[in-house]
Amino acid sequence: MPETLQTPCYLVSDAHLGAAPADAERTLLAFLEQVRTDGKSLVINGDLFDFWFEWGQVIPRTGFRTLAALAALRDAGVEIVWVAGNHDCWGGDVLQHDVGVTYSLIPWRGMIGPWNALIEHGDGSRELEDAPYRRLRTVLRHPLCSWAFRHLLHPDWAVAIAKGSSHTSRSMRPADGGSGLQRVALAQLAAEPALDLLVFGHSHAQSLDRASGGGVYGNPGAWLDGPTALRIDADVVELVSYDEAGTRTLKREHRRRS
Repeated sequence: MPETLQTPCYLVSDAHLGAAPADAERTLLAFLEQVRTDGKSLVINGDLFDFWFEWGQVIPRTGFRTLAALAALRDAGVEIVWVAGNHDCWGGDVLQHDVGVTYSLIPWRGMIGPWNALIEHGDGSRELEDAPYRRLRTVLRHPLCSWAFRHLLHPDWAVAIAKGSSHTSRSMRPADGGSGLQRVALAQLAAEPALDLLVFGHSHAQSLDRASGGGVYGNPGAWLDGPTALRIDADVVELVSYDEAGTRTLKREHRRRS
């Protein structure tokens, strides 16, 4: 896994392609073209697809244009890191070898330009509220569960089951409006003074906040709800929105502490 990503680095989360409206993928494709023109690296912080799984010779058909765009982006020299979310935690050879992304089930730590950064999807991060989900996640990610899903179900049935069971977490918004993940982030920034930037997704709640020690917590929000992303440059991190032409509009920014 790369320990350093070049800037400009773009970060997007929670597109939930397959459940999102059709225009969400159109704007995402325009965004990826913008990254190809302007960016040096891209981070997908989980749940790009509402469901992703890889069989021996089969993958879900949803989002194939996005996969092709990501492969073209990688061929153009843009580094791509994909941190697994709770909807796309079964990635494998297709993503890593055919598309060319660096795919990880664990949080990413490293440098984004001069920023000392930690990026994770955020599912299961709240100590009390997410305890039941953490137990379920252990089961869902167990190799035996994946083996059974891959070998005992026809892909059409498997996808239908997965989509039918995922709508709750996709459509739910946290009752705390994202403040729980924000508290976790700010506490971790306080505990690690050397950390410049901590990024979560998952809550579908946009954030770009300065911690008391000077580090920054960012959450791009859900592309499913509106085309927003983070853009990280050498001296500033921005929360930005996009239209179908790939035009960027600044919403918020924080400069890197000196």
